Amino acid sequence: MDFIEVQPQLHMFRFPIGQAYLWHDGDELTLIDTGHAQAAPDIEKAIRSTGLAPENIRRIVLTHCHRDHVGAAQELADRYGAEVLAHRLDAPVVRGEQPVPEPVLLDWEIPLYEHGLTVPPAPPSRVDRELEDGDELDFGDGAVVIHSPGHTDGSIGIHLPRHGVLFTGDCIAAVGQVMLGVFNVDRAQAQASMRRLASLGPSTVCFGHGDPLTEDAAAVLLASADRDPGL
Repeated sequence: MDFIEVQPQLHMFRFPIGQAYLWHDGDELTLIDTGHAQAAPDIEKAIRSTGLAPENIRRIVLTHCHRDHVGAAQELADRYGAEVLAHRLDAPVVRGEQPVPEPVLLDWEIPLYEHGLTVPPAPPSRVDRELEDGDELDFGDGAVVIHSPGHTDGSIGIHLPRHGVLFTGDCIAAVGQVMLGVFNVDRAQAQASMRRLASLGPSTVCFGHGDPLTEDAAAVLLASADRDPGL
């Protein structure tokens, strides 16, 4: 795992498949996703390397229910008493009460999807708070939940308007180019969600897959919103 500073309050955990993020307000820590099921020790080690303490993880915000994003949530929440948050529509999947929704795959997505299944399945995790579009969260000087369905029904983005930071989850990716994310349950809905996220005009964009966008982010996101990699 790589651990990369994006900006002073923001770090990225890069796993073999997928990414998660650490935001800190002073000593108080928020995780945006948690990587795969065996990721907790690496996350803890990385946090300590910054001089921060994983004991100060206050909340874990899950952008959606897939195994490469929620795998370590329960372990970290149990260890540090963190609150776990997910959208209402994905919460039953995170808890293990419903199966992970099957995507509608384009032909070129099939081998990528099969490779993704090498990530260990995620154990069920509790969800302490079910989120809705527009909810404000108590970090980053007011983080706002942006319901971004299409990748999964309960996918969300997290917008920190006072910092110009946007976490897109897997609605948008930056693999070679900024593009619509893959493995969507409803591709048209995902495209609409991408346009909505792009309209927020962030200065820093953090994806579930691909390097963060920190230069001309708003313009690049808008220019990419109508690009369809399946064509």
